Amino acid sequence: VIQRRDSGAVNFNRSWSQYEDGFGFLSTEFWLGNEKLSHLTNQADYQLRVDIELSNGASFYTTYKYFRITDAWGQYQFIHIGEVESNAGTLISACPTNMLYGPCSCQATCEDPNGQSGCNSDCLGSEGCICPAGFVMQGSECINASECECFVAEANLVIPSGETSVNGDCTQRCSCMNNRLICEDYTCSTDAVCDVRNETRQCYCNEGYDGDGETCESLYTDCQAVKDAVHGDGVYTIMPTRWPESPFNVHCKMHGDEGWTVFQRRTDDDTSFHQNWTAYKDGFGNSRNLWLGNEKLYYLTNQNPTKLRVDITTLDGTSLYSEFTEFQIESEDTKYKMNKLGSRTSPSGYAGYYLSYNKGKPFSTYDQDNDACDTFNCAEKHRSGWWHSSAWCSTCYSYSYCYYFQYSSSCKSYCTYENLNGVYNGGNGEMIISYPNYYCNVQFVEMKIR
Repeated sequence: VIQRRDSGAVNFNRSWSQYEDGFGFLSTEFWLGNEKLSHLTNQADYQLRVDIELSNGASFYTTYKYFRITDAWGQYQFIHIGEVESNAGTLISACPTNMLYGPCSCQATCEDPNGQSGCNSDCLGSEGCICPAGFVMQGSECINASECECFVAEANLVIPSGETSVNGDCTQRCSCMNNRLICEDYTCSTDAVCDVRNETRQCYCNEGYDGDGETCESLYTDCQAVKDAVHGDGVYTIMPTRWPESPFNVHCKMHGDEGWTVFQRRTDDDTSFHQNWTAYKDGFGNSRNLWLGNEKLYYLTNQNPTKLRVDITTLDGTSLYSEFTEFQIESEDTKYKMNKLGSRTSPSGYAGYYLSYNKGKPFSTYDQDNDACDTFNCAEKHRSGWWHSSAWCSTCYSYSYCYYFQYSSSCKSYCTYENLNGVYNGGNGEMIISYPNYYCNVQFVEMKIR
């Protein structure tokens, strides 16, 4: 006898451990205990007999030919019931082998052990015979997951078809292809770590390295490093020295044996450069029009001595460029001030000729006015984030030039001779200008460093 109820003297609303160990009194009401019952039903083939007496005195019994429950690891599940005999008018429904009665649910299969491909229903309606934990559906039957072709015993899991699993210490990688398990040795690079990220265990390259975890290569620090590795123009992932965040992509342009990192580009009016402080700090745009971001530019210009190159195409289609022997900006603490700009060399024309007037100036945007001009907001008037100057803000001009903006009914002024972040095909004072009144409404700009 494993259970008796005849008077209600013993409370059967008990905890897991009490049902596991057993409770009550053998002479009256009791539960023998799931652990004892598990050992009993697994040492030999057992039958189960249930005797019931109703409140009107009527009694009946039901006998099941086979009876077995799992152990504690399987949560003592009722998994084997066998054929039934009874003198009752209505029989208790019996479930097939390896199934138990319960709420219908979506079940795993060998091909889809995680239930990612829709619901594989194990029964109809709200209740019925279902597969217990540790079992999967195969047709209309339930089989132990260990019988699946892609079962990995060490990890006690079934790998879905077409997927891969790596073991706990990243020394073996197993794949399930066409319901066939393929396992191979797996080793992390010395520059990688075995880890679980986004629920996926594998080898991951350390910070400053890129690769699949088995092979990790040191990330480029800038486009000159890309050029030194004998690569051409393109988009590459870099990791500047001391950069505190994740690696990021940059456009690299190669001129001779020099690799230049593009931080600004203008080709059309698709992207507005009248952006706020945060946008200029983080960067914005696309492959045609972009600002890399002042924070990235700060780290790039402070890891090594840096040169600046400015390429423009004027309104009449003439291509010009200038290089500057030195270029550096400071951190956000000093508003990304342009603290270094060397002499202009290798010029073709006068591109960027007056950039020296922007040296020593902090960066300004319409929502962070750092130009020290009390008369107006230079970034707002020029419609651009830039190293604007207050040198001319107290001057009132009456005549018109392409780099002048109107700030009162009778006065015009300007904050920069070079406004390479201005409005594409914009009006006076807002347009992209370089070497003012000669290169107005510039049609192409590219600023880059090396």
